[in-house]
Amino acid sequence: MAIVKPFRGLRPPKEIAKDLSCLPYDVMNSEEAAQMAVGKPQSLLHITRSEIDCKSDVDVHSQEVYDKSVENFRSFKEKGWLAPDEEDRFYIYAQTMDGRTQYGIVGCAACQDYFNGVIKKHELTRPEKEEDRMAHIRINDANLEPVFFSYKAVPEIDQMVEGIVESQDAEYDFVSEDGFRHQFWVIWDAGTNSRLEQLFADKVPCTYVADGHHRTAAAARIGEERKVGNPGHTGEEAYNYFMAVHFPDNQLSIIDYNRVVKDLNGLSDSDFLIALGRSFEVTPLGEDAYRPSQLHEFSLYLSGKWYKLVARKDTYNDNDPIGVLDVTVLSNCVLDKILNIKDLRTSKRIDFIGGIRGLDELKRRVDSGEMKAAFALYPVSMQQLIDIADTGNIMPPKTTWFEPKLRSGLVIHELD
Repeated sequence: MAIVKPFRGLRPPKEIAKDLSCLPYDVMNSEEAAQMAVGKPQSLLHITRSEIDCKSDVDVHSQEVYDKSVENFRSFKEKGWLAPDEEDRFYIYAQTMDGRTQYGIVGCAACQDYFNGVIKKHELTRPEKEEDRMAHIRINDANLEPVFFSYKAVPEIDQMVEGIVESQDAEYDFVSEDGFRHQFWVIWDAGTNSRLEQLFADKVPCTYVADGHHRTAAAARIGEERKVGNPGHTGEEAYNYFMAVHFPDNQLSIIDYNRVVKDLNGLSDSDFLIALGRSFEVTPLGEDAYRPSQLHEFSLYLSGKWYKLVARKDTYNDNDPIGVLDVTVLSNCVLDKILNIKDLRTSKRIDFIGGIRGLDELKRRVDSGEMKAAFALYPVSMQQLIDIADTGNIMPPKTTWFEPKLRSGLVIHELD
């Protein structure tokens, strides 16, 4: 069963929570981070993307950047911009987008659960990205940013969360610059915290990494590193755990993750459409944008026109957790077979666009001449993600996009 524990969080005062909070480190580059932090000396970006306070040509993985991060973190605490709670507690974090709200429980997951498979993953991680996050955790002695977890919904937990939300005011409540509402409650009652911890232990057999595989791997590896380096290790130390926001699966929605390609592998438009016809029913739709409405349906934007593509039955396997995915169909039947794009992780001929940017972004990238064609996909479901994780499979690259992103800085977990 899953171990999820309350912890003694480090948090900002109410009046600066909005300005201190920021998007995760990995959804922006250095220039974007610097722009986001303009006029915001209290932004956590000064810690999570500390290169913005270094010379412009600095290597973002250099010791100078890591040192600046820990210097800024120490300064935030000294100024009272981050202060510790008095006791171990759970927190509730709610996000609202397009009228839909999802309620997550902020608690500490166990490093051992990552290694023994209780925390289930669906993506491969890259060692160099893990090492970067490990360096960041190691030097700051803290999980500065939460990871995004899910679990199969438990009615008793839902009822407990609902009761807390209805009975007390949110500690933080603001709308971020992207228009999403963020609310955050502290669970003050010790008995409620104990009951919630027990419910996870009794009712939640496993949890799922929804977003943040590299941060999860890095945090677990740091815990193991500390364990090996501590002759007096007891298993109760803070480094044995890392911070995650746990959302029930029935409240989450995955957004489409679309593809644009630079060329047609030497084919003309007409030859490309003929080749597509071997695996899809191709319907021209003219200039009106089209969004896929069901599984195994795609849309194509090519030379100013939209097309509806319906995969033929021999292109997918609904009984296989990987074979059912539309990203698999597109990769096998189009990217590989027709366009000769073999490795989605390394090819420079393909790019990926989160559905939050809309179909207009696909059209823009093609109309600009930067890309030749765009494909929009029907979103993966939470059940598909769970099926893949439960069977030990790995999703193809760039399959899931979760929105809203978790704001970093509403609470921090220190390891010592």
